[in-house]
Amino acid sequence: MATIAVDRLSSIIGQPFLSEWVLIDQAMIDAFAAATGDRQFIHVDPVRAAATPFGGTVAHGFLTLSLMPMLLDRSDMPRPEGVRMAVNYGCDTLRFVAPVRSGTRVRGRFTLLSLVERRPGVITQTVEFTVEIEGSDKPALVAEWIGQLFVQS
Repeated sequence: MATIAVDRLSSIIGQPFLSEWVLIDQAMIDAFAAATGDRQFIHVDPVRAAATPFGGTVAHGFLTLSLMPMLLDRSDMPRPEGVRMAVNYGCDTLRFVAPVRSGTRVRGRFTLLSLVERRPGVITQTVEFTVEIEGSDKPALVAEWIGQLFVQS
């Protein structure tokens, strides 16, 4: 895993980084449904879901969103050195563009958009996050992901 000094993070603003492809299978969808209580048939009932415009079960939009940390960990985006913790601050312009069918592979595309030092040792970063669907021109999801980096002093 590549690393980058915190004071050099601005050098990668605008540069896209990709994760490896990850399979979204029915077991993952079912586990998410069990964890969240969202058991809508389009996610968990292959027979009923086959009769919908989706043609089969689809991942929850929030399952797709929740893949951000895993996809980031499996990406080639360099990790900033000296960060003792990173926390989510929120998302701007979050859109679920296309459904992710069970059995489909997705990957993350990450582009650092901005860095703002809020106070000494605390940096707010905004990352454009896109979940791409293998074989599709349309992404599953696009968002601006905002996080805070707490840098060791």
